[in-house]
Amino acid sequence: MQGIYSGNPCPILHLEKTMQKIRPAACAGSFYPGNRLELKASLDAFLENAAGEAAPFPKAMIVPHAGYAYSGEVAARAYARLIGSGYRRVVLLGPAHRHRFRGIALPVASIFETPLGPIPLDPVCRGLASLPNFLGSEEAHRMEHAIEVQLPFLQRVLEEFSIVPLLVGNVSPAAVSDIIDRFIREPGTLVLASSDLSHFHAYDEARVLDAATAESIMALDPVLEQEQACGAMPVNALLLSAKRHGLRPRLIDIRNSGDTCGSRERVVGYASFSFGFAP
Repeated sequence: MQGIYSGNPCPILHLEKTMQKIRPAACAGSFYPGNRLELKASLDAFLENAAGEAAPFPKAMIVPHAGYAYSGEVAARAYARLIGSGYRRVVLLGPAHRHRFRGIALPVASIFETPLGPIPLDPVCRGLASLPNFLGSEEAHRMEHAIEVQLPFLQRVLEEFSIVPLLVGNVSPAAVSDIIDRFIREPGTLVLASSDLSHFHAYDEARVLDAATAESIMALDPVLEQEQACGAMPVNALLLSAKRHGLRPRLIDIRNSGDTCGSRERVVGYASFSFGFAP
């Protein structure tokens, strides 16, 4: 696909292979295709359908994290805006679905793998590990999908980049926002919060609930509850930082699984937002 990086990210952490610990893909073959060629074709189809709307490169985004059949189109409309952006570092904040803990979990691994290749952790992770509220947790990251499903999209729209993958547990949005503040104005850095919206309501009810959630996000009002967005904690933290730094939100797309794939009896909501500095 023209305009999309076709190679694999090159390691930025210059470590000997024997010293690198790899976090293998846990969701390949379930949330997204496990075959490399099939995955590339799927991503390129999503991105081609999303292309065409010119917009400034975002400084931060909110994107969904369901299986690609459900939320891939919504996510792609955000990711298409990154083509040509030149971002070299992505700070990913996601909720922990499978493991309970207090604080913010960094992985023990130094590389995340997907069927499209390896992605290195950014060296800044070493410094974060010594800060209050941080812990290293292989278990928290081992099967978590909220961050992993974003990585193949990033591999198709960025060139060489590193990641700062942060799973948010029981911690205040203010504490997470303080971490975002370290990166939000850094050149070459994108901040990405991973979240779906409401879960398992009837189609029409979900549309009303998700519209109210979108209004809160557009108002930079950090009051979201878990019932409104499973990634409420990282989203609220991003909203706090966006307001402090003068970022303007933009709603890119909002739908639910009744629009994309499946029954309308019990749906899950999805939305993508971008945040940019005022001209």
